[in-house]
Amino acid sequence: MRRPSARRAEGRFLAEGFQAVEAALATGRLTELFVGESAAARHGGLVAEVTAAGLPVRRVTDQAAAALSETVTPQGLVGVATLSGVRLTDLGVPGGQGVARGVVRAGAAADGAGRHGRPTLVAVCVAANDPGNAGTVIRTADAAGADVVVFAGEGVDPFGGKCVRASAGSLFHLPVIVEPDLGAALDWLRAVGCQVVATSGHGARDLYDAADSGELDGPTGWLFGNEAHGLSTDVLAAADAVLRVPVYGQAESLNLAVATALCLYASARARRMARSGTHGTGGGGRR
Repeated sequence: MRRPSARRAEGRFLAEGFQAVEAALATGRLTELFVGESAAARHGGLVAEVTAAGLPVRRVTDQAAAALSETVTPQGLVGVATLSGVRLTDLGVPGGQGVARGVVRAGAAADGAGRHGRPTLVAVCVAANDPGNAGTVIRTADAAGADVVVFAGEGVDPFGGKCVRASAGSLFHLPVIVEPDLGAALDWLRAVGCQVVATSGHGARDLYDAADSGELDGPTGWLFGNEAHGLSTDVLAAADAVLRVPVYGQAESLNLAVATALCLYASARARRMARSGTHGTGGGGRR
């Protein structure tokens, strides 16, 4: 299960560490747990919960637990979790099948989306190639209240070990979907009523100006490029808008996860302000 092809074939992946195991258990996606001797002593409560849930607990030596790990300092807890099997067409599209247990945040609509029964805030990582950044994007999207994270194009597998750990359990809190066909992802965004907004350091328009003018009040799907090359000209041309995160200092650019956080929180804030009728009362702007 360290290989993407094996994970897809098995329909399972490894969830290493306390946060990932706890989230997998809470969402009903944990199928078994491997726990080293030292970890069993440290995390007896979690091990007891897994046992009480009727799931197999494999007690192994610390050395064996370390062999299962992909980290330099393993925690000694490695769970096996199920892939959700959710597709984009299951989310927010008339006739969709809804989402499987354990991929919708508490209080969300049954079809896995925002207030109106469809996604209202979506993060799309296009050809992301850094698993640590990818996991942080998932964690950030979860914190910002996004409904879905999509990994489009050829890039990192979000169910690989480093990405799972970096997500700190958030991978189990909302749908995380791999869609190799970016065109299909764009079609889906428009089918569920999202405007498509691309990010680029060379965009002529400012993120905060767009938020203050009300352009982020509606359902929005954000496109984020990879760390090395950003988004291609073809992808930028396919978007409804291209925005840049302003850089006030001398840094050349922002880390992908940081840019994602700023954009998603700008959207979340704009929507809250629009609902409360306080739009434009302090939205950021330029210095």
